[in-house]
Amino acid sequence: MMAEEHTDLEAQIIKDIHCKEIDLVNRDPKNINEDIVKVDFEDVIAEPVGTYSFDGVWKVSYTTFTVSKYWCYRLLSTLLGVPLALLWGFLFACISFCHIWAVVPCIKSYLIEIQCISHIYSLCIRTFCNPLFAALGQMCSNIKVMLRKEV
Repeated sequence: MMAEEHTDLEAQIIKDIHCKEIDLVNRDPKNINEDIVKVDFEDVIAEPVGTYSFDGVWKVSYTTFTVSKYWCYRLLSTLLGVPLALLWGFLFACISFCHIWAVVPCIKSYLIEIQCISHIYSLCIRTFCNPLFAALGQMCSNIKVMLRKEV
């Protein structure tokens, strides 16, 4: 009974991961592209005081920039969005696979091996260096430094 409940829970978790609802209004909930890709007309084109074009040119330029950026992005995302999503999904799956099956086991193995070496190193330090530093400390313990101001 317990194993069956565990299997049902795992199936529900897997279903939730793959079928979670996405937010179609806020498409950057973690603000990944807040400062990087957010480029408006005013961020790219600006006329300093005293160097103004005709108002009509400025308005048409603004509209042209905004509309062309909007539709070019939509066209590119339509043509390349799904293939790039597939590519990025594959890439991050490969990275996850390497991390789970190669990197973490190598690090754990290294930590196990280095722990043995660490004990040997610590033993050598305590055996050879501690008495030496204790003796140097004893020799220097009688040194007194005085500061005098000559007037």
